This record gives sequence, structure tokens and C-alpha cells, in this order.
Amino acid sequence: MDKFEKLTGIAAPMPMINIDTDMIIPKLFLKTIKRSGLGVNLFDEMRYDDDGNERPDFVLNKPQYRDAEILVAGDNFGCGSSREHAPWAIGDFGIRCIIAPSFADIFYNNCFKNGILPIALPQETVDLLMKDAGKGANARMDIDLEAQTITTSDGEVIRFEVDAFKKHCLLEGLDDIGLTLEKAATVDAFEAKASAERPWV
Repeated sequence: MDKFEKLTGIAAPMPMINIDTDMIIPKLFLKTIKRSGLGVNLFDEMRYDDDGNERPDFVLNKPQYRDAEILVAGDNFGCGSSREHAPWAIGDFGIRCIIAPSFADIFYNNCFKNGILPIALPQETVDLLMKDAGKGANARMDIDLEAQTITTSDGEVIRFEVDAFKKHCLLEGLDDIGLTLEKAATVDAFEAKASAERPWV
């Protein structure tokens, strides 16, 4: 998993509330267990019409937001089923940070396990960031995970809270497997000792 330390990027405004995981990645795309290749189908039913053509009015289809790395969204983002394909699709598209007033718990935790920083902030603060994101590609936000700050395109600094353990994992690029591998030497030592003491096992 890639480390998340600092991010400077375009923020796309998506003020809808209750964006669920089926809207993020519809169920017909859940046949794969690969984390790559899902970005093209992110928000599929909103991005494309029935013939597979892009809907020009959808935010991520607009030229100024095609390379967005930050998403500013409405309340209760990631609700619905617990599919891990949702953060996979978001990450594969290139979005590394989502800012919203609140998130569904399972989706929120899945983001950290997949290198995405979800930031929950009061509605009035999200409204401010939504307005800043509306300025387009020339308005870039800075996210500093170590300092726990967001800097708007106008230079306003906003602090956010994040669980210390989840912060550590993102800063070090550690998913569940990475956390386990950190203990590899301890596990190997235990196995060697157990094998020496109980060779019949």
C-alpha cells in the first residue's frame, strides 16, 4: 500500500447525501478480486448513459475534474453494503482523500486499509470546502496527514481529527498484511523456538 503523507490535488465537489456503495461501484462489477481496473466503473450509473457514453454534466466527466485526487461529498458517504470494491474503485480512479460530514463505519475503515484518507468534518466546514472545490482545476487543496491539516486554495487552514493508529498505518503504508509482516521476525523466532522444543509437532 502506498504511503499517505501529503497530498496536493484538485478537489471535486459532489454534494449528494447518502452516496451508497452500489452508487460507488454497482454490483455487476463485483466479479473480480483484483484491486485494479475498477476505476473506469467508479460511479458508473452516474458517469455513463445506457449506451456507455459519458454524461457531460457529471462532475468527474468535466475536464477540470478528470484528474481529481480529493472528493468533497455529502453526509453519510459510503453507506449501504460493506463491499471493499468501493474503496478499490475510488483508489483506482486516483482519489486519495474523501471529505464529508460523516461516513458509514465499514466504508470508513475500509478506506484506511486501502490507502485512502477519509476526513469527517462539520457540515459548515464541508460547505466551505465544497465551495472551494467548485472553483475547478486551478483551485488545489493541500492535505497534510502528519499535521492533520487541510489548506484551501485561498490559504485557509482547517484542522481535522484522525485516529492515531489509523494515521500511523497510512503514514507508513501499512494494510493488514503489512502490519502482520512488521511482526515477521517475532513470528519466525516463535516458530523456530517451538520447532526446537517440540520437534514432533
